[in-house]
Amino acid sequence: MIVRPALLLALCLGTAACGTPPAVEAAPPQPHDHLIPFADEAEFDRLLAQWTKRAEDLRRKQERERRMQAAMPASAPPPPASPAPVAMEAASMSLDSVAVTGSRVAEAEESITNVQTAGVDEGGIVKRHGDHLVVLRRGRLFTVRVGGDQLRPVSTVDAFGPGTDPGGAWYDEMLVGGDTVVVVGYSYARGGTELVLFDIARDGTLRYRDTYHLRSNDYYSARNYASRLIGDTLVFYTPMHFNPWNVAGRDFMPAMRRWHADAAPGEFRRILPATQIYRTDDEVDPFNGGIALHTVTRCDLSARELDCTSTAVLGPAGRVFYVSTDSVFVWTTQYDRSASTNRSAVFRIPLGDAPPTALKTRGVPVDQLSFLHDGEHLNVLLTEAGRGEAMWGDDTAAGSLALLRVPLDRFGDGSGHAPSSAYRVLPGDANGSLQNRYIGGWLLYGNAPHRWRNGGDGKSGSVAYALRFAEDDAVQALALGHGAERIEAMGQHAILVGSAGPDLHFTSVKLEAGRATTGSVHVQPNAAQGESRTHGFFYRADSAQQGIVGLPVVGQRRGNTMQRYLDQTAAVVYLRNRDLRLAGMGQLSADADRAVDDQCKASCVDWYGNARPIFIGERVFALMGYELVEGRVANERIVERRRTNFAPALKVSE
Repeated sequence: MIVRPALLLALCLGTAACGTPPAVEAAPPQPHDHLIPFADEAEFDRLLAQWTKRAEDLRRKQERERRMQAAMPASAPPPPASPAPVAMEAASMSLDSVAVTGSRVAEAEESITNVQTAGVDEGGIVKRHGDHLVVLRRGRLFTVRVGGDQLRPVSTVDAFGPGTDPGGAWYDEMLVGGDTVVVVGYSYARGGTELVLFDIARDGTLRYRDTYHLRSNDYYSARNYASRLIGDTLVFYTPMHFNPWNVAGRDFMPAMRRWHADAAPGEFRRILPATQIYRTDDEVDPFNGGIALHTVTRCDLSARELDCTSTAVLGPAGRVFYVSTDSVFVWTTQYDRSASTNRSAVFRIPLGDAPPTALKTRGVPVDQLSFLHDGEHLNVLLTEAGRGEAMWGDDTAAGSLALLRVPLDRFGDGSGHAPSSAYRVLPGDANGSLQNRYIGGWLLYGNAPHRWRNGGDGKSGSVAYALRFAEDDAVQALALGHGAERIEAMGQHAILVGSAGPDLHFTSVKLEAGRATTGSVHVQPNAAQGESRTHGFFYRADSAQQGIVGLPVVGQRRGNTMQRYLDQTAAVVYLRNRDLRLAGMGQLSADADRAVDDQCKASCVDWYGNARPIFIGERVFALMGYELVEGRVANERIVERRRTNFAPALKVSE
């Protein structure tokens, strides 16, 4: 393997330890084994007072310079421009990592969501409750009965509470716990995260219960999901960015109120005391790159009235977060225009009562899929540079790659660094849209090149890589005839999906006994992915050797990066996997001739997609917009059995 020197310099400090890593050195003694919180509100207030004074000093300095410049003769050259206050970077990061497909997230009920970590459900647009599917679409909730061999719409309600103005709000994610449906939204008008609760009856009837308002900044990520459900515990990651020019109002502090039509700002109740705000020994500078309260909020979804508590770490604004079964990991990056490399740290926030811990690091992960909490280790695939995952921040990932594999006992009060030997330089780079996934004992990664780059042929980046992340084995190159736009688990093996020219390719990858090899290739002509998020894919394992793949597609002639947001129709294609030999089974298609004018009032763009393959027992479904189509397998082909349209009873467009 040829290792470029830049990798060693950027990620491994130029040491020889960056190749195949030797045994990790013994952890140095730490002053504390965890982060230290503020002692009380007064200590936190003193820090805010320091920032307020500094802001005032900067304002006075800028005003003096402005007056001096105005008083100078017109013929005199102007003095150097004073630096403007640095705006806060609303950069972002991501959550979860283990690639487990078709796992169970609720006792005795099969999951219909492609989750990363078994037992950690993720907020999505469709969930199952007994005999019914619950669908969140364009500001409304719907239930469709699928039990008893039926396919029948049952209930429709607004996804927001009575008296709530949905203007400026996006209702993005939904989870079902017991007989409670929770819709997670963000309101720009009200400035926070909304939790809208509904009761769902056994017959599928929905009834609005309550709305709670969490003060937060926007959580949106083009790849990640803000909410998780672990048992009865609802878990959120919500950042709160500091405006150092105005801290007096304390409106950056996470707080909660029960929403009603006349709700007032004074009704917010703080859910994050200063004694639950943790920090490292690093000096945090809100005037250089921005800082944030990286807040993890937990709510008991089994209680009739929602009771939530928060824990936060104070750090740079750039972030990626990941949720394992017992912790939230938040990777922060200090964005500094004047620095040659950006400072990073990773925080571990346990979901129990233990205090957070942290470790200084280098590099930036692309998204939540870059992480794996593997027993006593944390594994993270890193790029040289990036701003995290917020909005479309994953597109900023750039440079060479390395794998950090570090024991959790290295985490402490944040003063320690991950040792050089914990980094392993990897081939490839983050040019384009990097995809990565942990599957069993393997890490797979590759690029999905942007179509308007590299001549627009979609064929560059046609090499993916596989390595056993806990071993010293060499990295293995996988030659593909297409880009890696999606990497998913297919049982204990993998499937890579990507475009080449006008067609969509599916390549199986065998992972066994220290060797990764490409297998069968299926080509879907004149097609592109209709969904880019992880939930768009599903694999139903019928046995260890065979199963069915489902993935939404659209016609390539309409394909572009906004496809998944703007198209209202799609198809779901199905493939049979038999011992890693892939064969097309056909597709279930939306009725494109009956587009519905639903008089949308909220969430009128499908930022989280609108199509999903769904498997319930032996039954096969395709959700596409307002249509739910059921198929059946006949002679190894998927044929339509029946369909229903659950759109609001409004005008049908010509």
